[in-house]
Amino acid sequence: LAVAEFLAAQPAVQWVKYAGLPDSPYYGLAQKYLPRGAGGVLTFGIRGGQAAGVRFIESAQFLSHLANVGDAKSLVIHPASTTHRQLNEEEQANAGVTPDMIRISVGLETLEDILWDIEQALARSQSE
Repeated sequence: LAVAEFLAAQPAVQWVKYAGLPDSPYYGLAQKYLPRGAGGVLTFGIRGGQAAGVRFIESAQFLSHLANVGDAKSLVIHPASTTHRQLNEEEQANAGVTPDMIRISVGLETLEDILWDIEQALARSQSE
C-alpha cells in the first residue's frame, strides 16, 4: 500500500492500479477478502508513454528487471517493450497493456530502499 500511495503522489505518474487504494473499483472486495493487505503487485502509468517507461526500467538501480512476480526481491517490468512486444498496439490494448504501464512486484527489501529507487528512476524517466 505504501508504494501505491507513494506513486499516486508523484507528478511523473498518471495513474496507479492497486486494489488497496480507495479509488480502485476493487477496493471494497479487497477490504472484504484481503483484510491484511491487497498484495504486492501493482501497475502504474508513467508520464511520457513508452519511451519514459523504457527509461524508467533502464534507470532502476535496485529493482530487478524480471518478468516474474512474487519473488523475495522487488521486480519491475515495462510490458509493452518486453512481455507483450510481439503484439501491435491494438493487441496490447486488448490485453490490457498500455505504452505507459509499468508493473512492480514488491519484495522484502526495506521500504526506504524501494521508494528511493522508484523516485530516482521516475526523475530520470522524465528527462530525454
